[in-house]
Amino acid sequence: MSNALHTLINRSVNIRDGEGPALFLSALYYFVLLCAYYIIRPIRDDMGAAGGVENLAWLFTGTLTGMMILHPIYSAFVSRMPRRKFIAVVYRFFMAQLVVFYILFQSLDGVSEIWAGRIFFVWTSVFNLFVISVFWSLVNDVFRPSQSKRLFGVIAVGGTAGALAGSAITSFLAAGLGAITLLLVSALLLEVAAWVSRYLSDNEQKLALAAIADEAEKKDADIRNLNVPDESLVIQQVNTKQTELIGGGTLDGVMHVLRSPYLLGIATLMLFFTIVSTYLYFMQIAIVNEALGDDRVARTQLFANRDLVVNAITLVVQMFLTGRILRWLGIGVSLALLPVISFAGFGLLAVAPVLAVVIGFDVLRRAGNFAIQRPARESLYTVVSRTDKYKAKNFNDTFVYRVGDQLGAWSYTAMMYFGLGLTGLALTMLPVSLIWVFLAMWLGRQYQEKNKAAL
Repeated sequence: MSNALHTLINRSVNIRDGEGPALFLSALYYFVLLCAYYIIRPIRDDMGAAGGVENLAWLFTGTLTGMMILHPIYSAFVSRMPRRKFIAVVYRFFMAQLVVFYILFQSLDGVSEIWAGRIFFVWTSVFNLFVISVFWSLVNDVFRPSQSKRLFGVIAVGGTAGALAGSAITSFLAAGLGAITLLLVSALLLEVAAWVSRYLSDNEQKLALAAIADEAEKKDADIRNLNVPDESLVIQQVNTKQTELIGGGTLDGVMHVLRSPYLLGIATLMLFFTIVSTYLYFMQIAIVNEALGDDRVARTQLFANRDLVVNAITLVVQMFLTGRILRWLGIGVSLALLPVISFAGFGLLAVAPVLAVVIGFDVLRRAGNFAIQRPARESLYTVVSRTDKYKAKNFNDTFVYRVGDQLGAWSYTAMMYFGLGLTGLALTMLPVSLIWVFLAMWLGRQYQEKNKAAL
């Protein structure tokens, strides 16, 4: 049975000789990071609720401010340190802060504890996007474009499993150890992530050599007409990346996004994703509250069952289908799948804004994002410069992401204020989803051109 499963997985993913260790380390790396985050996420949500639901919008604004402050600091580290060193510095920076929060929560109570909890809510929201962005920057740096489409789905499986593990750890251990003590567990996992990132870097040369065989066969929809790179050139590039400084200034990420149509397109893609996600989230809350009223048990069970279905679908698709979809359809079409789902879902919601429709739509959309959209979007960065992989990508993943949250939340609130009902709100997302489809296809063509130019 185990041999049959191994054969099925290998055929589905099509792992090349030499890729196994780096693939395992990447999945482990992602597992550890999301486990660390999902351990503290329930603690953050509890502190946010304790600070008053009416203050949540201001906490999101505080998160955006935190992104504005931290991104230039991060860019300065990237400019002045080799890759291996600044990644470890970033993770240990957040580790130290977790220890500080642990000490604070042990000594504070009353109003001071509530304010510390609000700060922790903002910090966690910043922490999550930063550590995940650094992870994907490194993965984009060591994997070649052809490998990203085969293997990023499998790497994402590690993240899905880590999210489940982190949630389970908090659920089972919070009562016995105390929720605040779990901050130290999360800090320990960040140290593990720092070490795994080093081992992943050590496997980059084997990974690069393995990519040549895949590109030589040209089974990928995006590389069929491209030249195969020379092996000695690839080895030279890898050896250079191990020690060279990325250099540049602290605002390179911002300026490169504003000057590059390709990077600005990715930023806009991120904006569309977060705006549409926020609209759906708000509509879902409104419909659930209308259907279930004040029955907190029923609401909790509904959301738990929804998450269970999302994770189950995501795991199966990531393991067996993501690589095939990205290779067969190409990046552009793969990116367009989620906005197509969004267009159909909001159209159906406009006609029938009921519980079954909004939950079914949310399940398909979230699973589609985790299993297809995220790996495809990350593949877009495999064809940009190293500076943009670490700086521009971080700007898009953190600041632009939170700007989208703000735009979605406040525009939804404004439209509600002017009397738009659920049907009208759903209809406003149809043109946004349609433009999103065309943007995804354009980015797919740009990706192909940049891939060809890089070889």
